[in-house]
Amino acid sequence: MERINFFIDGFNFYHGLKRKIRIDSDWQKFYWLDFVKLFQQFIGDNQSLEKVYYFTAPPPDTEKLMRQRLLFKANSLVNGNKFEVIDGKFFPKMVKCKECHKNYKIYEEKHTDVNIAIKMIDDCLLANVDTIALVSADGDLLTPLNLINERFPNIKIRVYFPPANKSDALNNFMKSHKKRAVELGNSKGRFQYSVLPDTVTKEGITYTIPPEWKIE
Repeated sequence: MERINFFIDGFNFYHGLKRKIRIDSDWQKFYWLDFVKLFQQFIGDNQSLEKVYYFTAPPPDTEKLMRQRLLFKANSLVNGNKFEVIDGKFFPKMVKCKECHKNYKIYEEKHTDVNIAIKMIDDCLLANVDTIALVSADGDLLTPLNLINERFPNIKIRVYFPPANKSDALNNFMKSHKKRAVELGNSKGRFQYSVLPDTVTKEGITYTIPPEWKIE
């Protein structure tokens, strides 16, 4: 049985989904998503989905943080050890407005791409995986993919672009190996099938979809 692990670039996935919602508001329901159930639909009968890693960072905004963590708790409740969150950090940064020339503070997410690269390589070193499935459109991740391809030639590599997100660098990498990146934005039916129930309950624990994400 071929073991496959998915590595989701959460920041890339979330903002791609937000762009998709501006095109089709029906995609808002996919904020409340079972990630294991989604990617289970992309593997074959001879494959076993071992793990879905979700790489992100806790948002500095309290309400956004509560919604994000609620989603993760629901996924962990439903999927157990098959779902794991790996956190980076948001760091404050002062920038100057080009129009008014005043300084203001923004937050930048850090460590996500490094965390993804390290975990992919670590799984290869530990022989925990037969196929690496990267869910991202961040061209910076081409470097670890090239390394894995060189040092672990028996490990297969797949790339999935988040909705409304693409990378020429990653696309060309897949083409150079006579493969194709999968555009998740073309898989609305699979997303629909993977929406969590509004209320998720298991072993006496209950989580409910945030009101801001619910479509009446």
